[in-house]
Amino acid sequence: MSYQFSLAFLTVFDATPSEAIQIAAETGYSHVGLRLLPSGSEGLFPLMTNDHVFKETLAALQDTGVQVADIEIVRLGEQFQVSDTLAFLERGARLGAKNVLVAGDDPDEGRLTASFAAFCEAAQSFGLTADLEFMPWTQVPDIAKANRIVNNANQNNGGVLIDALHYHRAQMTVGDVATIAPKHIHYVQFCDALASYDNSTDGLIYIARQARLDPGEGEIDLVSLFRAIPQHAMLSIEVPNFEKAKLLTPKERAAQAIAGMKNVIALANSSC
Repeated sequence: MSYQFSLAFLTVFDATPSEAIQIAAETGYSHVGLRLLPSGSEGLFPLMTNDHVFKETLAALQDTGVQVADIEIVRLGEQFQVSDTLAFLERGARLGAKNVLVAGDDPDEGRLTASFAAFCEAAQSFGLTADLEFMPWTQVPDIAKANRIVNNANQNNGGVLIDALHYHRAQMTVGDVATIAPKHIHYVQFCDALASYDNSTDGLIYIARQARLDPGEGEIDLVSLFRAIPQHAMLSIEVPNFEKAKLLTPKERAAQAIAGMKNVIALANSSC
């Protein structure tokens, strides 16, 4: 079976959007992930603020045939207003994106569920899914809560986003993955990491944002996770590694990351 690979934004965080698209085309990815909104306090990204960068990105997509898988990142906090995301959604739709990465930061689960449902409705009008990513340090720390929010929101385009690192750090299992309706898994983020880690919030965030390993380089059971996800799911390769970035170009890192993921798939298929 052929699989669709997406080059996640963080894997080539130091490349411009058009450079990332070209790298994807040259290293075997059919899709890319792009960041428009900040994950923290870093401010809006050029795809939201710079029309030249946006047009350059559209041209790169057309020239290469690479498509946009996901766009990042919508954070659902206590003060969330869906109207604040409309310009982001409009730009994402113009890029041809398929999925939106959503993080849950509101401690009030009822309000968080309502915000997620409202965002799903807005995203649907632009032809986009809304994929709630569980992360141990957020208000959606595991599959159980992500699944509950998505199910209670009851939106056709809602989804649960599995990131292999968070899956491991939250001590999830393939049994937990099986509780997610296959239709709710639109894409899955793959990387690797060591089994031993600092479980403080700072320690978790440090590895997640700048010290992940390529698939197969660490000790996460990626083979079992890969087998547990539906075959239609996009495989997003998300491997930010600041130390590796000092030694290798974005293209070299992208090539190593997809090679590692293909090895994981080969192992999964050979031992079925």
